[in-house]
Amino acid sequence: MSQTVDRALSILPLLAEGPADLGQVATRLGVHKSTALRLLRTLHDHGLVYRQQDQRYRLGARLFALAQEAVENLDVREIAHTHLVTLNEQIGHTVHLAVYEESEVLYIDKVESRYPVRMYSRIGKPVAITVAAVAKLLLADLPEHERRAVAEKLDYPLYTSRSTPNAAAFLKELATVREQGWATDLGGHEESINCIGAPIRGAAGRVVAAMSVSAPNVVVTAEELLTLLPLVRRTAEAISREYSGSVTPH
Repeated sequence: MSQTVDRALSILPLLAEGPADLGQVATRLGVHKSTALRLLRTLHDHGLVYRQQDQRYRLGARLFALAQEAVENLDVREIAHTHLVTLNEQIGHTVHLAVYEESEVLYIDKVESRYPVRMYSRIGKPVAITVAAVAKLLLADLPEHERRAVAEKLDYPLYTSRSTPNAAAFLKELATVREQGWATDLGGHEESINCIGAPIRGAAGRVVAAMSVSAPNVVVTAEELLTLLPLVRRTAEAISREYSGSVTPH
């Protein structure tokens, strides 16, 4: 059994070099054509190889889908955490990491502020999707038709006078965020709390997570918080590079 699995898996790097016919596969594996055909059929049934019209075999789409899924499921929290802690030690404010999952934006990590005024956010809890900086960053990266569909389905609670009032205003803000590569929430959820955020990108340049720094007015003004934006963006870029191994700074 293990020899069969070994032979079947040996076909994949062979086909990665380019399409090959049955004879070539059998020769490379050192087996009869009947054995090679049985292995190829099994791999074909699982979508891992594909038989072309010219009867040659190439790698199948399912293999690429699995590879993409594996990349997407790299633990961004594990990679980001040290960077978030370092940033928190430098500036002292609350640092969050969030992802977009099943129509919600969720905090997946949080490093508390060193100041006595604490934020009531919790890991695993959905964020206020129409106002939070991390939500704007994650939704801004969606394809336009998806972005529009999401925006039109949302409710727009007026948490404060600065909250996003409707889908049109939200879409306009998402377009700005997409263009500039960073986002803010200046009193949109709570009057006294401001927030700045930057995206974390995967290998294909897509936003896989977002990080933010939040602070109350009593500790730092919105203007002072905005001066930390270059540092926040550099941190997000460092996480992106480590996560993907290939992202150039944005």
